[in-house]
Amino acid sequence: MPAGTEGRGGKNGTRLRALYNSARPAFDDHMFNNVPVSILRAFEAAGRNQSFTEAANELRLTPSAVSHAVKRLEQSLGMNLFRREGRLVKLTPDGRALMVHVGRGFEELRRGMEMMSNRTPGLLRLHCALSFATQWMSPRLAGFLAENPGMDIRFDAGLDFTRFQTDEYDVDIVYGLSQPQENLLFFSLGEETVTPLCSPRLAEAIRTPADLYDQLLIDGYNKCTRWSMWFAANGLAPPPTSGTRFDRSWLAIAAAADGIGVILDSTRLAERELASGRLVAPFLDTAENLAFADHSLVVPLVARTRWPVRIFASWLARQLGRDFGAL
Repeated sequence: MPAGTEGRGGKNGTRLRALYNSARPAFDDHMFNNVPVSILRAFEAAGRNQSFTEAANELRLTPSAVSHAVKRLEQSLGMNLFRREGRLVKLTPDGRALMVHVGRGFEELRRGMEMMSNRTPGLLRLHCALSFATQWMSPRLAGFLAENPGMDIRFDAGLDFTRFQTDEYDVDIVYGLSQPQENLLFFSLGEETVTPLCSPRLAEAIRTPADLYDQLLIDGYNKCTRWSMWFAANGLAPPPTSGTRFDRSWLAIAAAADGIGVILDSTRLAERELASGRLVAPFLDTAENLAFADHSLVVPLVARTRWPVRIFASWLARQLGRDFGAL
């Protein structure tokens, strides 16, 4: 190593970096506010196309106008964003770093504009926990739409609740998550009775809670309730662990209706099967059952005044005998 140098991490390297950084203007809000969106748009198009000419064609400008816009941005930031190679331009390392953020920002703008252009004033965008969507919400959609002619609904169901990080949904019905979060309103959908459910054929052999020891007891992966909790509530030792499990209530309810075994689940979610006689609840009135308020309506603060949200929340409250006073 030549005398007087200490490598990239030595004193000379530190001095050079300090001189380089001092030559660049410090970023502040004033600088940001003085950079028009049109300049960022020209930079994004030029970076994406790697050509001022292609960017000009896309933006319906002249190549000279795009070049001037990029030059102004470079002067504002105090750095070169492009390396010119004849008619082609290539992003410098600084340009690539800026392009990541500017490109992401314009992509979000495009998505937002597309989303809003496809949205009608009476559109409700509903996300819902999968089993609640399948077992309770879907059978009622026809009635909801009949009560509210002219209203449209976009109905998505999934395993995870939406974080509302983008304006993609107006409301969510979630399972097992009811803790307050910033900018979100939570409304409990009330208690649900959780009790053993089975087919009428299996129920013929079940007279007392102890008879359940002789049955295949189906458990769930993602449920807040377990068979051990129900047996403990009725003064019984927990049953042997079964290897038969289903990760969603709608799957377990279908399996029980087909006579595979006995499930411990919500009478609200199984109300159609109970009403039709495909399932029975042998201990609904004769044992200590579990009661949990596991489902909640979640509304972002920014969406609470949208009239489709207010109509839906009012309808949901009536269906469940609830009062969502804050809406």
